[in-house]
This record gives sequence, structure tokens and C-alpha cells, in this order.
Amino acid sequence: MQAVHSTRPGGHVGYVGVTHVELPGLELFFSGVHLHGGPAPPTATEVEPPLNLCRLSIGTTVEAKRTGAGMANRGYLAAMIACGVLLTGCAGQSGPGATDPGPGPGASESSGPPAPEGLIGSWTIADLADPGAATILRLAHRELHVVGNRCGILRGSWRADTDGNFLAEVNSTFGPAAEGTPGCERASQDTPGWLRRVTAYRIDGAGQPVLLDNRAQPVARLIPGATPTAGPDMAGSLLEPPTVTDEARRALAPAAALPPALSPADQQRLAGRWTPTVGNPGAYVEFTADGEWRGSDGCNRGGGRWITAPGGTLLATTGPVTKMGCTDQVPVWSWLQTTRRAGLDGEVLVLIDAQGGEAGRLHPAT
Repeated sequence: MQAVHSTRPGGHVGYVGVTHVELPGLELFFSGVHLHGGPAPPTATEVEPPLNLCRLSIGTTVEAKRTGAGMANRGYLAAMIACGVLLTGCAGQSGPGATDPGPGPGASESSGPPAPEGLIGSWTIADLADPGAATILRLAHRELHVVGNRCGILRGSWRADTDGNFLAEVNSTFGPAAEGTPGCERASQDTPGWLRRVTAYRIDGAGQPVLLDNRAQPVARLIPGATPTAGPDMAGSLLEPPTVTDEARRALAPAAALPPALSPADQQRLAGRWTPTVGNPGAYVEFTADGEWRGSDGCNRGGGRWITAPGGTLLATTGPVTKMGCTDQVPVWSWLQTTRRAGLDGEVLVLIDAQGGEAGRLHPAT
């Protein structure tokens, strides 16, 4: 009220913001001072009906003063009450026209996937529910190493794309912990549970990759700059950060869309056993519902993991394969290594590479 007391009758006092003190209505009225103001608009173009109504109410009390004391008192008090209600409503306003405060301190916001070659590097694994499962994830071109696992150093392969899909598998181990440690008998064959859950990746508000499960829930966060500790069982190549090669860029480049003549194949349609339309009749690929696949080129056997995503996306990893020779071998391993889309031409499964060319055709096994 100091500004009101220092203003002559008939003068004006302006303010910006919502008052946090009580304004005595009668004293303000009989001072003969005009009061103008309200909360500042969040943007220059945003419409603020509640605030304009408040200003209109204050103007009405000034006019009421000129028409008679009794009516003015009632008009002023009613206007002040109405304005208070409107300002209270403005404070909790939401929806179009509301100011978004943004994420609070420490909050993270997904900004979408980066180019997948940005995943190549040595990463410290953070926020993993099982601390003994791993400490470092090293991703090179098609090659993966997990360091810090209680069963030794795990080795395998991975796939990712520009839509944020991610797939990894472990198919071998090395190091002293891999031999004779209880619970590690199948470490070279079974991908760790936390890594099996990962089907996608995103970048958080701090610019760090986050590995996600199939419900977009975080599994682990990756922090750059990890360096494994040198030792007699640590290969020298693992101490150096992996680099992005031209071959890696080509392998991780955006994939062509599924040809319009094909209908996208999803997980449900793919599950089952398929045989190539040409070549050795003993060749096959079988996709199981748990995300594993196994197959044969006609005489050698192998397998890996697979995931699907919208648009006919199909990513598959391949593990070790036997090396026997036979006639009419069908290169199902290389088909799946290069496949980026899968579609159906009637009952025939067509595997499509990144450039939109056909990698192979298979039909349901009879």
C-alpha cells in the first residue's frame, strides 16, 4: 500500500504479477487511486481471458466510484472477489495457453534415437538392477564384449537401426572366471537376462544412451569413456576404444522401406519353421516365440536371436556356425545378417536388405 499512499487522488498505480499481500478494499477505494495490472502473459500473442476480465473488473470499480459511494463500495468489493477467483484459476491453469515448466532438476527426457553408429564405443554400464552382471559394454562393428561379468568376459554380436531398435546376443566367453565357476556352465551359450530384455535404445536429456525393454522401460544407461583394466586375460584390442569404420556406417545406414507389394511380417507371422524356395531341401530357418532362431544351410547348423518392429523391420544376430561342406548350401546365415525388413508375398517370406534388394525367399515348412 506504500505506492497507493504516495499517489495523489485520481492518480494511477501499475503492477505486474499476482499480489501476495492483503489489499484493504475500502481504504483502496476511498484513496481515489486507480490500480492497474495483473500477471504477465507467458507470450506476447497468448490470449488471457481471465486476466483481461480481472482488468475489466478493476476498471468497473473506478467507474462505480463516480456513480455513488454505496454502489461503488459494493461494486469494488464484488470486483475484487471476482478478480481473486480468476487469478487463483490462472495459477493452476493447464492445457493450451498454459506455461510448461519443463522437467524438474535431475529429470531426464528422451530425445529419440541417434544414428546407431553413435553406439560404437566403450561404455560404463549404469543403473543396472544386477550390479554383478556387467560393468562395461564395448560395442564395435557387429562385435560386442561385456566386461565385469562374474562369469568372465562375454563376447557376442549386436544389431541396431535408425528407428531405435537394438538386439544383442552372447555366444562365447573367455577368462579364468568362465571356467569352473558355479552358475557359469552355460555362460557362453546364454545371453544374460538383462541384455535379453533390451530391444531398443534412446538418448536421455544428458545425451547418454539408454537401453530399453519392449515396454520402453530403462534397463541400463551407458556412460562414455570406459576403459577396461589391463591384465593377463584382457586382450589388448579391448583396451582401445572401437572406431566407426565405413563398413560400420554402411551396415547401420537407414534401411529402405518395405516394397509396397509385400505385407509387413510381424513376430506372430514369422514364428515357425521356414524353408528356402530353392537350394538344398535340408536348409531351414526356425523362429521361436522366445526371440531365438536356429537353422541350417543344408549341412551346417547355427542360430541366434531376432526381433521385429513396425514397418516389417527384422533384425537378427548370428552366432558360431559349423563348417561342413555339402552341395547346394543355402546361405541362410548371410541372409539374416543383412536382412533389415521382412514381408510376405502371399505365403512366401521375403527377406529384404538395407538397399531394398531381396536377400532370400522362404516358404512355410510342410
